[in-house]
Amino acid sequence: MCYYLRGEKETALGFVYTDSALRREAPRACIDMCLGSLCGRFPTQFAYQRSEESGEKVGIITDFYNLRRYHSRFSYGRNSITRRLQVQIVEALRSNQRSRASSLLSELGCGNHSLRANDFIYILEYCSRSPDPLFVMEIWRIMDEKKVSVNHRCVMLRIQALCKGGYLEEAFDLLDFVGKNHDIHPILPMYNNLLRECVQTKSLDQARQFYDLMEDQVLGKNEVTYSQFLKLAVFRKNLAAAHEIWKEYMTYYSMSIISLRKFIWSFTRLRDLESAYAALQHMVDLVFKGSIFINRSADGRLRSSRFDIPIPKNGDMGLKIFMEENKHSLPSVSDNSKRIESHASNVEDSTFFYMGSKEDRGFGINMLEKYKGKPVMKVLRWSFSDVIRACAQTQNCRLAEQLILQMQNLGLEPSCHTYDGLIRAIVRDRGFSGGMEVLETMQLRNLKPYDSTLAALSISSSNALQLDLAECLLDQISRISSIHPFNAFLAACDTLDLPERAVPILAKMKQLKLKPNIGTYELLFSLFGNVNAPYEEGNMLSQVDVYRRIKAIQMDMLINGIQHSHLSMKNLLKALGTEGMIRELMHYLHVAQRQFSLSNTYLGTPIYNIVLHSLIQAKESHRAIEIFKNMISCGLRDAATYNIMIDCCSIIQCYRSARALVSMMIRDGFLPQTLTYTALIKILLELEDYDEALNLLDQARSEEIPCDILLYNTILQKACREGIIDLIEFVTELMHQEKIQPDPSTCYYVFSSYVDHGFFSTAMESLQVLSMRMISEDNDSILEEKRTEFEGFILSEEDDAESRILQFFKGSEENLAAALLNLRWCAISGYPISWSPNESSWARRLFNRYGSRKESS
Repeated sequence: MCYYLRGEKETALGFVYTDSALRREAPRACIDMCLGSLCGRFPTQFAYQRSEESGEKVGIITDFYNLRRYHSRFSYGRNSITRRLQVQIVEALRSNQRSRASSLLSELGCGNHSLRANDFIYILEYCSRSPDPLFVMEIWRIMDEKKVSVNHRCVMLRIQALCKGGYLEEAFDLLDFVGKNHDIHPILPMYNNLLRECVQTKSLDQARQFYDLMEDQVLGKNEVTYSQFLKLAVFRKNLAAAHEIWKEYMTYYSMSIISLRKFIWSFTRLRDLESAYAALQHMVDLVFKGSIFINRSADGRLRSSRFDIPIPKNGDMGLKIFMEENKHSLPSVSDNSKRIESHASNVEDSTFFYMGSKEDRGFGINMLEKYKGKPVMKVLRWSFSDVIRACAQTQNCRLAEQLILQMQNLGLEPSCHTYDGLIRAIVRDRGFSGGMEVLETMQLRNLKPYDSTLAALSISSSNALQLDLAECLLDQISRISSIHPFNAFLAACDTLDLPERAVPILAKMKQLKLKPNIGTYELLFSLFGNVNAPYEEGNMLSQVDVYRRIKAIQMDMLINGIQHSHLSMKNLLKALGTEGMIRELMHYLHVAQRQFSLSNTYLGTPIYNIVLHSLIQAKESHRAIEIFKNMISCGLRDAATYNIMIDCCSIIQCYRSARALVSMMIRDGFLPQTLTYTALIKILLELEDYDEALNLLDQARSEEIPCDILLYNTILQKACREGIIDLIEFVTELMHQEKIQPDPSTCYYVFSSYVDHGFFSTAMESLQVLSMRMISEDNDSILEEKRTEFEGFILSEEDDAESRILQFFKGSEENLAAALLNLRWCAISGYPISWSPNESSWARRLFNRYGSRKESS
């Protein structure tokens, strides 16, 4: 039904009007008739065109809903006085002149003329948009005093203002009053407004009260209600409730593009990738069938153009939303997909992956060409992007790449949001290199990546220890709201022991006014807690520098109001212990005990173990024993605790105490480990009981406890100090038989022992053999394969030969670098390099003398 408002003709487009003639010629009777006979939500269409006769700009309204809204704008009050006062009040509120607005409102209420609800509608509309719930309450007081008969429009606007302003209790009371008032019957949009605000503010208790009231009024539900229930299910992380909503919705409604969009959004937030994917393919199928039903609302939002007819009250679906998620009662995806399969054909056969001929690849594009630039294409792109981002969360890179291909086949250009999800999925599966390839594709298409995309790539690059790339990506981020990319970079610097690379990043964080979190401070204590390079002991200068750094970090934590975590305190105590700052170590230990006691938590065994280890290294055995006793009384101990205290017995040289600790260790359920035997052997060596030490070594081997290089070096160190060459040769051959690769310390102990006794040729020969075994212990063929490459380092006459060898240290190949430097020194000293270490006379002599030891033992 449509009329030409100037009475000349009808048009299929709807009601046609001109601004000048609308108020004079609009058939109000027709409007009242239509609004009274029709209920529900009407689609909104509003456009302008030029009249063919006069050239005057005319508007077209294609539904009664917009016509009612437009007519109400020209009927605020019955006379010019009330219209003028309403406009003045709104202007006063806009200019923040509340006292003047209140005075004008009083003037409106004190007039001699009778007032109706329309005399306040314009003000109520403004207050609902602002929102201004307090002024709405003031209006309502005036309306009560004047006994103004309110209508549904007034109640709706007041509810909107109260909800948007956060006055949910007052809105709930108003709805309750409306439900009990026989003059005004409650309508579903009122309840939907309150439910929407409860969901936005995550007010679960109010939402539960609202649902009970809604059930009492027997209003049923419409599509808007289901949409809010879906959001509530996502907020509750209740996937079972989302599936129940799906099943009930499918019972009363046929799926539309907009409703599928909302379900896809919900399933992806709840990480139900399979259901989201099934719904997405159903959406594609609907588009191919032409079942679109999308238009824009008055405020420009996309919505379904179908009639939204409420369904009657049924079931207890709402109650399930408020329950915690029950994974055992979760409906299967196959059950939820049955309804889809009844409506849709096999999507994979019809629309998925046309990667054959050019004609096949263009099929999907040709089918959707008529929708190019239409809202449906935007909805499709949004839904594809959501599912692709869900692929990143569930680490399903393959499906994300397949969806990108399907988008291309359908003629959907991926957006920056789509690529953001794709890159996140790829970097979690293949690392930063795959993500950088996608980033290059975006640049070729002139798409600027999101800051979150660059942040994800930067984190992945930091995890791969690619500091240059990670820093470059961080520099490209325009607005940084998350600390995680910086923390990932700091963690990479900590792993590579490059604190100097962290300094400019910290400066950038300060420049961006980015607040650190506790993870940042945990890394800072680890990065800057040590001044000396590895293998160097602390001295007075380094201790002063470390204390200054720790104080600076502590002060920054205080400024930002961040308390120590267990890890930050652990890193702090470890830094102090490494530098040998025992007094400061004990001070911060007491500080940590006081801090964590306030929260009724213990420091934890790892922290105490660090303190014990530091005290043992500083020869503070008495303090270590006292802390150990306190730990035992509190039930804080593990295998590492016992191993540390057994090592402490080497300081006091008491093997009896060490054996007692081993007994306690076994009673507590901790079996002796390699470290345990190393500590026991160290005590016996200090007591110069070499036979018992070797017997203990044989016991460890017989019990199949793996003996590592640290254990053997402990024996070699004592033998080198005492000059016992027989013991050194025996242990060296035993290492070879056990396939234990030597390290630089092994080479030093053996070489120094021969040099101290004047056996220089034997020292050089043993150094060559052990250096070759550092490269490869049990496979001479590897040495032959690498011979040409390594001889380029060993025999090079270039000035930077040693510098090139030192580069291996940066790659964490310390043993290889030390071996090449040893062999180069042997070559410079005039000794020929043999690449068959087992053929050396020194190696053969040790084998002939001690080689049968392994078989006999």
